[in-house]
Amino acid sequence: MSAVPQLHTPQPHTPQMVDGVSPKGWVDHPTGLSFEYLGIAEEPPRRTEYSWCWQHQREVHAQVSAHRTPDTVIFVEHDPVYTAGRRTRREAYPFDGTPVVPVDRGGEITWHGPGQLVGYPIVFLQRGIGVVDYVRRVEESIIRLLAGYRISAGRVPGRTGVWLPSDGHGPERKICAIGIRVSRQTSMHGFALNIDPETTGFDNIIPCGIEDADVTTMARELRRVHGPDVEVPGLVTVARRLEPILTEMMAFRRYRMSPDIPRREHPAYLHPLD
Repeated sequence: MSAVPQLHTPQPHTPQMVDGVSPKGWVDHPTGLSFEYLGIAEEPPRRTEYSWCWQHQREVHAQVSAHRTPDTVIFVEHDPVYTAGRRTRREAYPFDGTPVVPVDRGGEITWHGPGQLVGYPIVFLQRGIGVVDYVRRVEESIIRLLAGYRISAGRVPGRTGVWLPSDGHGPERKICAIGIRVSRQTSMHGFALNIDPETTGFDNIIPCGIEDADVTTMARELRRVHGPDVEVPGLVTVARRLEPILTEMMAFRRYRMSPDIPRREHPAYLHPLD
């Protein structure tokens, strides 16, 4: 494998309170970040139908955007479903005609299903905090989480989500997809972290519209590095470990952004250089 020219993902600027004075245009909003577990923390765990959860997101979004409740992250595991963001082309729909739920988030088509932790951070973005800044912080949360499991992941310049580099195990591969919408200065939709799903659901589409890379899971990467008997964490365990990281990132304090992954050519895919 040979290296490809290394671009760089710039870190966005975040407005900060100075000497107790908030930037112009900031409003009073409940502090903190709350977490809601839909079904996955029950015994036995329960999956949640996508359309119902989407309506629940809208209800929480209305409360957060009106400053009635703190920012909230909804953790869930969905029944199998394909969702298509606003940029999805019809030719990207499942090859076998499986139904798709069109949604109002950014991005293209993806799959949700068992073994995947889906998180919906519903977060009010104070004036001057941009969408890109917010997305980079969601990515950073997942990167730091994975580092705690000794999985070295990062960003690919020009692409959203969290990735593993092309290496002796395979081409560049996405482990976490991100697609959001911001309305009334408040985010909805979110991220899908592949913990231990059957990835055959991705074989029926071009995930996120990206044809020159692959999809992976925490289970697959842990087994490649540590052997087939390595313990794979459950969804709730991962979500609990993610809570303090998200809490830190969604406080919008200064932080040092993790580096991008090194980019190398792989015989299965020739990466575009721009």
